[in-house]
Amino acid sequence: MVFCPQCGSDLLYKNGLRYLSSEATVQRWLCRKCGLRFGDTAAKPKSLIGLETEPQNGKCAESDPKNLLRAVNALSEKSLEINNGQAGATQLSQTDIKGKIVELLWWMQKQGYKPSTTISRGSRLRRLTKLGANLFNPESVKEVIATQEKWTDARKEAMVYAYDLFARWSGIKWNKPIYKPQRKLPFIPLEREIDDLEASCNNHIATFLQLGKETGARAGELFSLQWRDIDLENRTVNITPEKGSNPRIFKISNRLVAMLNGFNKEEPIVFSHYKDLNSLRRCFERYRKRAAHKFGNPRIQQITFHTLRHWKATTEYHKTKDILHVMRLLGHRNIKNTLLYTQLMEYKNDDDFICKVANIPSEIQGLIETGFEYICDMDGLKFFRKRK
Repeated sequence: MVFCPQCGSDLLYKNGLRYLSSEATVQRWLCRKCGLRFGDTAAKPKSLIGLETEPQNGKCAESDPKNLLRAVNALSEKSLEINNGQAGATQLSQTDIKGKIVELLWWMQKQGYKPSTTISRGSRLRRLTKLGANLFNPESVKEVIATQEKWTDARKEAMVYAYDLFARWSGIKWNKPIYKPQRKLPFIPLEREIDDLEASCNNHIATFLQLGKETGARAGELFSLQWRDIDLENRTVNITPEKGSNPRIFKISNRLVAMLNGFNKEEPIVFSHYKDLNSLRRCFERYRKRAAHKFGNPRIQQITFHTLRHWKATTEYHKTKDILHVMRLLGHRNIKNTLLYTQLMEYKNDDDFICKVANIPSEIQGLIETGFEYICDMDGLKFFRKRK
């Protein structure tokens, strides 16, 4: 039986094999609970020369920059032959191509690319190679992208961007295919659907969702939050921006403060329970699937972390009709990106409300904190409403 060295879980996926220079193989595993990748040495030898990836301290050695550079030095001569179009150099082994991708990712890291960008570009390049594309033959890449009937134009465009970076880095000249995805209005769920999803998740993911719901911040901004950015006494969260946005500060609810108080504050990062954002996202997707089945509502499956940003912006524009306020809330530098939420107004029913009645101070306070608007008094009762 194999267990995760980080959380002790036995819920594991097999994540491929690594071939060592000692002619042994390492079975890689992916923990379904915490997302850790680790390996254990298998007895079956392989006569394949490749990257030394013996696991160290529960992590694959491919994350060591020195190993990455050593692994690709032997590829330089062959890649030059391919770039010059010499005969007999039109095919590279899978090991060689993976080595070049690793070298590119290490170069991106040195150039200051964001980790999320580095991970996504590498994932797309590896996907192209699995589909049979030769990364040193642009026509092969074009053919693979063009023949994927299930891919949207947006996904094809993302693949072209990933390969274009690889081509420029490798010195390969090619004419980029043009894919222009049609811009669609984002999916805006009901608040009840977000609350149902949040109630179906564990404490960490539920807190992450509540933060996104109250601040409208990007997933990367939330995942990088540190405890020094949160003032639990004054109930404020300071958002450090990404993608060139403006910094923001938000007032948070008592409910969110209570959720954050339940966290372990020994680590500087709030969501240090997860190795990276992708690990958190994979866990969230499993909870989301269960919630959609539990409530019999397939719309829940359409909710993503970025959906909460759209929901927050749309809700704020409904309340204020002030596009500049929404622009500051989202941290946009260009108002053209914010004008999308004025278009969403045309598709939302302005007469769709949730109504509540309260007669004691604690109930009134709770309704106001959750966004309800006071309407009137009647027979000693106070009436509130909030848009769905």
